[in-house]
Amino acid sequence: MILRTGQRVVFIGDSITDCGRRDTAAPYGNGYVSLVRALVDARHPELEVEWVNRGVSGDTVRDLAARWDADAIAERPDWLAVLIGINDIWRRYGDRRDEAVDIDEYERTLRDLLRRAVTGTGCRLILGDPFLIEADRTDPQRADTDRYAAVVAALAAEFDAVHVPNQAAFDRVLAVSPATRWADDRVHPYLPGHAVLADAYLSALGVC
Repeated sequence: MILRTGQRVVFIGDSITDCGRRDTAAPYGNGYVSLVRALVDARHPELEVEWVNRGVSGDTVRDLAARWDADAIAERPDWLAVLIGINDIWRRYGDRRDEAVDIDEYERTLRDLLRRAVTGTGCRLILGDPFLIEADRTDPQRADTDRYAAVVAALAAEFDAVHVPNQAAFDRVLAVSPATRWADDRVHPYLPGHAVLADAYLSALGVC
């Protein structure tokens, strides 16, 4: 277990992180962030960890950059958990292609944001892979997602961050079950899919 007493953990990302945290499920959302918080608190109540959710539905890494100072650095995290990239890829496959973020811009922007957070706050990083709930690795969107996830894995090594292999977590369940069991659009998980993500985060954090 790498979390310590009284630490502040800030999650930031897109709709997968948001999950209604600004509305009916305030303040933690009803997805993986809430599950991670509940399980860590239940298993380690002595730690009194402070949890903050700063996910915003629809965000790409560009949107994250626009609110980084207010929603990441100003929160003064001890741990900053970042999950971004799904929309950067997904936009290319819908009717908002001009909002897609190519992989070079994605890597460049994300690296800059992470560097600013570490320099400005001294925080440690938790980097989660973007994912697609699709078992066919030859599917064009899945292939793109794997490329962006590889960027995140490399940045995790570069920043000595905790790396959360979200795609691998879904691949394990997809090996024995259909994608429709976990989401209806391959992107937004049902609650059991959020439990898959939460389990990956707990494993990466060494929670037992």
